[in-house]
Amino acid sequence: MSVEIGLWGVAILMGLLVLRLPVALALIIVSFAGIWAMIGWNPAMGILSNTPYSFAAKWTMSAVPMFLLMGFIAYHTGLTGGLFEAAKALLARLPGGLAISSVFACSGFAAVSGSSLACAAAMGRIAIPEMVKAGYRPSIASGCIAAGGTIGALIPPSILMIIYGVIAETSIIEVFLGGIAIGLLTAISYCMVVLVIAWLRPDIIPRQAHVEKAHLWRSLAQVAPILTLIGFIFGGLFSGLFTATQAGAVGALGTIILAASMGRLTRKAFTDSVTETVITTSSLLIIGIGATMFTRFLGLSGVSNLISSFVAGSGMTYVTVLLVIIIIYLILGTFMEPFGAMLVTLPIFLPLIDAQGLSLVWFGVLVVKLLEVGMITPPVGMNVFVIKNVASRYVTVTEVFRGVLPFILADFVVVALIVAFPALVLFLPELMSSNVARP
Repeated sequence: MSVEIGLWGVAILMGLLVLRLPVALALIIVSFAGIWAMIGWNPAMGILSNTPYSFAAKWTMSAVPMFLLMGFIAYHTGLTGGLFEAAKALLARLPGGLAISSVFACSGFAAVSGSSLACAAAMGRIAIPEMVKAGYRPSIASGCIAAGGTIGALIPPSILMIIYGVIAETSIIEVFLGGIAIGLLTAISYCMVVLVIAWLRPDIIPRQAHVEKAHLWRSLAQVAPILTLIGFIFGGLFSGLFTATQAGAVGALGTIILAASMGRLTRKAFTDSVTETVITTSSLLIIGIGATMFTRFLGLSGVSNLISSFVAGSGMTYVTVLLVIIIIYLILGTFMEPFGAMLVTLPIFLPLIDAQGLSLVWFGVLVVKLLEVGMITPPVGMNVFVIKNVASRYVTVTEVFRGVLPFILADFVVVALIVAFPALVLFLPELMSSNVARP
């Protein structure tokens, strides 16, 4: 009977999500109703009242608002505004140099914000007008920035990776390290796309942009403070000097001090940053609370064990299991936002991955990569709509989707490499572990 209730709960949850009910509300309603049906009102009320505290009180969760505050302060005070100029100064004379510069600028912004949407919005305002002015076709210029924004969730500090580490109960720092390699691999794959298009179709991407002579040293000096702060934070994080939470606190404080010392920390910028941090953190927490309740519901109903037993008894290889999971995430990515898609599915998928003996660190990076592909795939593709809003004078939504297509193909190649060569993800985490274990 409990398994039947669990399966009905999963089906009802999917139906509520299709009907566009907010993810957090759908998770909480289904979990509460299912637990009530299985073991009674009082236990259901107990779980409903205790779960918010037990989830939000986890020490590692405090890294989320700290890294968010760091990113919002840097964004609203313009500390990251020179990243594109610095990249352009170094790379603009390459074939498709402005597009390549925008990809690397997105990578730099990702190391501050940890947000795909913020990365796409910030770089879109700066880079798309420059590329269009230099003769780039607007669709490919906007598609490049929409795709480049997805790097924001792969390079630390990734909020998606922090939430994954908390839910999967695995090392956030190791997931961060795995994300660095895949973030850089993604950036390189996008640059290869740009180079190929510039070589084959100079009418779409000029082989050499006609830009004014860049002032290299002035551009580098403009971004040196924020890059130094990023280097200090991640140096301390990966050397063991800071925990993830402490790194977030140091980053937030350092960004505030840096912005104030440069005269950019206005009252409005600070107020907007704090407000957006509170709103974003609150939304993430309530989704996480709903996901935690859903995990307990599945555990009590026996659905998790049923699925694991079915996979084990069916003789499915781990490749088949992974293929099914990848297809599900790609489908979910077309109509769900990343946090919701991840937290709805992890309670079901994590036991499968654990039963297959696969690394949870590797799986976390794969999940984040798949969710970011969803950020640029139709019909939702939230990065696409962000770019449409910031560059509406240049492109339509259809043109942006057309522009991201070659970058989606590059993403599929990266996903295939992650599955075929897990060492791409695990090399840095294993290297750090071996150094820590060395006497």
